[in-house]
Order: sequence, then C-alpha cells, then structure tokens
Amino acid sequence: MNMRDRVSTALKDAMRSKEADRLSTLRLINAAIKDKDIALRGTADEEGGVSDDDILGILGRMVKQRQESARAYEEGGRLELAEKELSEIKVIEDFLPRQLSEEEVEEAVDAAIKDAGAQSIRDMGKVMAALKDKYTGRMDFGKAGPAVKARLG
Repeated sequence: MNMRDRVSTALKDAMRSKEADRLSTLRLINAAIKDKDIALRGTADEEGGVSDDDILGILGRMVKQRQESARAYEEGGRLELAEKELSEIKVIEDFLPRQLSEEEVEEAVDAAIKDAGAQSIRDMGKVMAALKDKYTGRMDFGKAGPAVKARLG
C-alpha cells in the first residue's frame, strides 16, 4: 500500500472512530499532499502525482515544524499548545519509517562517502544526494550535513 492510500485509510478510520484530534492532523497531512500535487501540475514529474519519497519529505518537514512550534510554546509557557503539537507529531510519525539512530547515521555517512569516492568538501553534494536517495524520511539531514562536512573537511 502506498503512502497516499495509507493516509486515506487512516483518515477514514479516524472518521469512523470519531477521533477528532487524529482526524484533524490527518486532514493536514492530506492537504499538504494535495498542495504538492497542485505544485507539480504541468511539470514533467506529474505522471503519478506525488511519490512516496515526496510524501516522506512532506511528513518530515511537518514533524520538524511541529517540534519547533512545541519548543516555542514551551518557552512561552503555553503548555497546552505544546502538548497539541506533540500529539500531532505522534500521528505524523505513524507514517514515517523508523528513524536511524546516531550510530546508524554515522555508518550511513561513512558508507555514502566511500560509495561516492568523496575526497574533499567539494564532494559534499554527491554524498548528501546519495544519502537523500537512500534514507529519505529516516534521517535528519540537518544533522547529517555537519557530520558529512566534518568527515570531508
């Protein structure tokens, strides 16, 4: 079952079981996917609409946005809003594959550097592209980038 179908099925299940919080988060996910579909209209990538990798990227961004919002709400003393953001993260993470541990990220970075034959910081783009191809949705590339840079620099 592809990602789009999984989200649709979960949305219908949430409607049937009257889970209002889960339903609202799933609707946000669905809207983000449709926005990406609309953005792709008229491009060469349009054939099947948004791919599963694109959806994983969307979900990853949604998690990151909510983490930042929750942090801001906690700092501002708005704990009820922070809790809402954290509950949305849990719903979104149901659709994401298991995140790599720090050790696994280090191993993946080392393997990508070796596979790309990277020698210097100039090869960082090749390494990051290889990582994104293989680990989209499973790795925080904001943390992987500095690791690649440290090894190549």
